[in-house]
Amino acid sequence: MQDYKELHEAIVKGNAKAAKAAVEKAIGDKVDPQAIVTQYMIPAMDEVGRKFESNEFFVPELLIAARAMKGALEILKPLLAAKGSKPVAKVAIGTVKGDLHDIGKNLVASMLEGGGFEIIDLGVDVSPEKFLAAVKEKGANVVALSALLTTTMPSMKSIVEELKKAGVREKVKVVIGGAPVTQKYAEEIGADGYSDNASGAVTLTRKLVAA
Repeated sequence: MQDYKELHEAIVKGNAKAAKAAVEKAIGDKVDPQAIVTQYMIPAMDEVGRKFESNEFFVPELLIAARAMKGALEILKPLLAAKGSKPVAKVAIGTVKGDLHDIGKNLVASMLEGGGFEIIDLGVDVSPEKFLAAVKEKGANVVALSALLTTTMPSMKSIVEELKKAGVREKVKVVIGGAPVTQKYAEEIGADGYSDNASGAVTLTRKLVAA
């Protein structure tokens, strides 16, 4: 396989045009689409995450890198589907009921998608019933909950309880995040984990799925 470092570099730098061009070149060279994702795109997003954690990158850099990755991934999706390539896991993500904030949620969704997960984006103001439906009807293995207001945090607890009541809690991992959310709160409501940033959410979700 040829070296497609330019794809890695384009994603890290957030150059969407160059990322798309590199993917199209790789497809033209008959490179396996799954290999493009696992050998270049996922490592690029991992590097973006490391740069964020070491304060070399900030939220704007994360956003443009995620946008470049997403654009490149759109080109590959039909090819991956045709090959029957499986994602790492399916993540149903949304901002909980009563909360309309979506910037953090969108960033986490993009980073997870860049990390090889299939995303079921439920949007904002999402009821416990919708999260449950994503698990039962769409096969989500992970439920990712976001809240930016202390007043909407109790919705996270309601979702965990809804999953328990339906008998599917053991089949799904629950991760939570958002400005007022803490590890202590995650433990209180019986979530599997908490992250205070998008990069950490990818690492955490990978660990939970592997376990």
